[in-house]
Amino acid sequence: MARYTGPVCRLCRREGEKLFLKGSRCLTPKCSFERRSYPPGQHGRETQFRRGRASDYLLQLREKQKARRIYGVMERQFRNYFRRSTQQVGLTGTNLLVHLECRLDNVVYRLGMASSRAQARQLVQHGHFMLNGRKTNVPSALVSVGDQISIRPESLQRPYFKEMRQDYDDRQIPRWLTANTGDLVGSVLHLPARDDIDVPLNEQLIVEYYSR
Repeated sequence: MARYTGPVCRLCRREGEKLFLKGSRCLTPKCSFERRSYPPGQHGRETQFRRGRASDYLLQLREKQKARRIYGVMERQFRNYFRRSTQQVGLTGTNLLVHLECRLDNVVYRLGMASSRAQARQLVQHGHFMLNGRKTNVPSALVSVGDQISIRPESLQRPYFKEMRQDYDDRQIPRWLTANTGDLVGSVLHLPARDDIDVPLNEQLIVEYYSR
């Protein structure tokens, strides 16, 4: 399964904004973007001051790359999501974001069971979660309305999940999901609307990029 294995703070610096790829670390002074907000690379500090007006293509490319990096999706898979979105009724850009939001690793993150999407992906790959009562280790599995996401009984005894249970009541959960704080079980109430997706993306630029 292909995935990015390089330094993730470099991705935030390349996009020129925090993408919160390291969870709570991004909220501390240790965040690399706070210390070095200029682009990565040998000439990153220089290009920060030499940039002129960005072309339309560059804006579209950067928005597409930013979306990929936020959700941790490689190019081929992202393109497949876009192709499916064009075949559905409704706005293509919104359909694309709904596909990305409905990935199992993102739902685990949205339910507050992981501090970042990368951590959620790892937890799913290690088999700690069940989808509708069946063990799954596929982070890209798409959830549907009524699906139930739970933690395997064996995994509940692990220190990570024991600590999470103690402060789980304080987690912010989007309105298209619901969670049973006692059993650490989440459910999908309905598919997310655009207002429910709080990612800093202009999906229309992504549509324009693939429509060239």
